[in-house]
Amino acid sequence: MNPPIIDVRSLSRSFGSLVAVHDVSFQVSRGSIFGLLGPNGSGKSTIIRMLLGILPPSGGRASVLGLDVRTGAERIKPRVGYMSQQFSLYGDLSVRENLDFYGRVYGLDQQCLAKRRDEVLSLTGLDDRLPQLADTLSGGWKQRLALACSLIHEPEVLFLDEPTAGIDPVARRHLWDLLFELSGRGVTLFVTTHYMDEAERCTEVGYIYQSRLLVLGKPHELKQLPEVNPAGTQRYEIRLPSPAQHLASLRQLPEVHDATLFGETIHLLMDQTRSPGDVLRQIGQPSAEDTREIAPSLEDVFVTLTNNAEKQTPQDPDQANENATQLTTEPAIATEPTFHESAEEIPDDATAIENPSYRGTYTGLWAVLLKELVHIRRQPTTLFFMLVIPAIQTTIFGYAIDTQIENIPTVVFNLDGRQLSRELTSAFENTRRFRIVSYATDDESFQRAMSSGRAKVGIRIPPNYVDQLLRGEQTRLQVLIDGSDSQVATTAQSTAQLLGMNLSIQLARAKEDAMQLAPARSESGKGVLPIEVRTRMLYNPDLESSHFFVPGLVGIILQLVTLFLTSFAIVRERELGTLEQLFVTPVGRTGLLLGKLLPYALVGFVSFLTVMVVMIYVFGVDIRGSISLLLALSMLFMVCSLALGLLVSTIAKTQLEAIQFAFIIMLPSVLLSGFVFPRSEMPLPIYLVTFMIPVTYYIEILRGVVLRGADFIDLMPWVIGLTICGVVVMALSIARFQKRLRV
Repeated sequence: MNPPIIDVRSLSRSFGSLVAVHDVSFQVSRGSIFGLLGPNGSGKSTIIRMLLGILPPSGGRASVLGLDVRTGAERIKPRVGYMSQQFSLYGDLSVRENLDFYGRVYGLDQQCLAKRRDEVLSLTGLDDRLPQLADTLSGGWKQRLALACSLIHEPEVLFLDEPTAGIDPVARRHLWDLLFELSGRGVTLFVTTHYMDEAERCTEVGYIYQSRLLVLGKPHELKQLPEVNPAGTQRYEIRLPSPAQHLASLRQLPEVHDATLFGETIHLLMDQTRSPGDVLRQIGQPSAEDTREIAPSLEDVFVTLTNNAEKQTPQDPDQANENATQLTTEPAIATEPTFHESAEEIPDDATAIENPSYRGTYTGLWAVLLKELVHIRRQPTTLFFMLVIPAIQTTIFGYAIDTQIENIPTVVFNLDGRQLSRELTSAFENTRRFRIVSYATDDESFQRAMSSGRAKVGIRIPPNYVDQLLRGEQTRLQVLIDGSDSQVATTAQSTAQLLGMNLSIQLARAKEDAMQLAPARSESGKGVLPIEVRTRMLYNPDLESSHFFVPGLVGIILQLVTLFLTSFAIVRERELGTLEQLFVTPVGRTGLLLGKLLPYALVGFVSFLTVMVVMIYVFGVDIRGSISLLLALSMLFMVCSLALGLLVSTIAKTQLEAIQFAFIIMLPSVLLSGFVFPRSEMPLPIYLVTFMIPVTYYIEILRGVVLRGADFIDLMPWVIGLTICGVVVMALSIARFQKRLRV
């Protein structure tokens, strides 16, 4: 005997406390059509996802084509096809573009792809719809396209999850004709459905209810089950006027074992000792329009098994599992088997009775309000975003943001070194506007501290500073100020000049008291202040604010574009189901990631170039440093920003959540990165947090290259920091982005 194509043994799956599939076992032979039936939420889709390797089983084992679904999932995917319950192809691509995309995913070369495309088009009848967008197709044609895409690589096994859901009867018939043709070609079909007529078409049928496989066998065998045909009973079809009115009365009779409505007839399972006329007279109905004996249908089989399962004790799984095996998929929401009760006639508008309870435009306000409150309560991320995040941000930003400029990083190049020069350095530091971060020992290190951005102010004390003061000559003190941040530069300039004035007044008063002379004289002999502070603006001498904000804006815009586009694109695919469809293909994780990220990297790069052009030609901010260095480091930041978008997409389940998480990232990036407020003014805990924000490093790189002409050595600390952030974020993103469904 040939081994089964699909072999499932005691397969189970749980989602926390919810048991979705419980101890299911079955086998599917090659070339057969295996139908897995059950109401919505019974476990059908979960079983398919486990067999495809995108959802790990909680227990048991299963194999497809002889490969274990746990360890051989990536070897299974190239040999199987999958057609999901919802249409999960790309609606903004044409029929041809969808087919070509999936053909390339499965590695078909151009010649083979053209051949297979013609074959599946001929099979599905889509030849004349090649240029049509998928979203514009009707339901039946969409299903044909989905089937064509799942067949493009000639799979050995085809999984179809409720393929005819939501399409009209004619389209259902045509689709099943295609499936029969595929089965005749040797393709094994695994079909889930809740339509009884489709179950009749299957080679073998399994019925799953509330995570348990109740029965398994061929359709004609299931109809002969003792549970369906109890000894001493007979099944009848009775046609009555208004049959729904009599259904409840019939079910109450002791000789009636089951009564089910089928359109305008009632199917009765009753004791053989009584006739249909006897039971009809008991309910006050003299006779029936038509009565005939019937064999049980599959619907009778499943209704009976469902009723028996509902009567069993839920706490006793062994008893419930006595006759078969068990499975589930979505959260269990039982639905009635497929039959239709007759509807009451609805009066047309001309005879409709006016509703006396109508209360005007505010009708239903309370109901809608309560419903929305329940929605909010059931969305933890929304509650967190609405209540916790504002409190955290208000606390952090209120504590961290200070518009008063203090602690400006300062480098001192003291060429004198004597007591009075050291007192001058202390006087600068005592103003609290300046914070000495280093003392230069040569002119190169002094200039490097300024060009690298480590210091925003440079104080050069001349070698004859003390001698000139003692001789009563005016000494000149040079203060270099980084003008790239006009707010900091203005504060530094005014403070330095005011300090020079105050020191000069102190010296003047002391000398006047002692000698009754002018404290200092200029070279021409005129009385002047002893200390002349000469400030010089570097990089942005006119103190234009655009020179400070526009380079930083490049970083903010680049992160905004890449972060939002990447996270939204992936989350949107997850919402539409197209990402799950990709998971069941053999596309590698690296190929999937790069294929998703590179287009947005290109968009981000174009956005970067656009903003740079605007910066140069509209705001007149020239790039003083190396353009190639700036481009290379911008690409490094773009990788980090794309990884952030990918990380958001692994956390968010919906586009709304993606917006919320992206906003949580962007707000600190704007306020704490140094884009608006100087980081040096922030309290130490917040200052340390700023090193965890990637755009912090990139803004320093931008301002360094664009405004100060910094080279790679100057930017080394920021490059190292950005690299570390990029590696950490990318590692987290890749670790969370798996080719499996998140549970």
